[in-house]
Amino acid sequence: MKVTTTWTGGRAFESAGDSGYPVYMDATENYGGLGEGATPTEMLLSSLAGCIGIDITMILRPHLEHVDRIEMETDGVRKEEAPKGFTDITITVHIDGDIDKKKVWRAIHLGEEKYCSVSDSLQASVSFKLILNGSEAPADE
Repeated sequence: MKVTTTWTGGRAFESAGDSGYPVYMDATENYGGLGEGATPTEMLLSSLAGCIGIDITMILRPHLEHVDRIEMETDGVRKEEAPKGFTDITITVHIDGDIDKKKVWRAIHLGEEKYCSVSDSLQASVSFKLILNGSEAPADE
């Protein structure tokens, strides 16, 4: 999977992947942005909730006719010092409908532990390459 993210000026970026749907990100005014898009950290929480939500609906597919609403609130606690990464994330899943809580909890746990690639990726190793003016520029070692 590949996503291309392009600077659109100021602190704003447009990103699109294989699906072709654009996502707009911008910094808040506190960080020199115009606040004209979601922040990257909001996108991370949204991606996590979306991934778990898709997994829940797939696992509960035989029971979805009895579900009226699924909504998730994702709260992240960040470090005080830079980089202000998340130290704790809580996803509160609101479901309305005639469904057994054991089935829902099973779906939540399977999503988190077995199927959600976003949750699993929060532990990924990240590396960087630099292409400067068309040529690879290795870091000075």
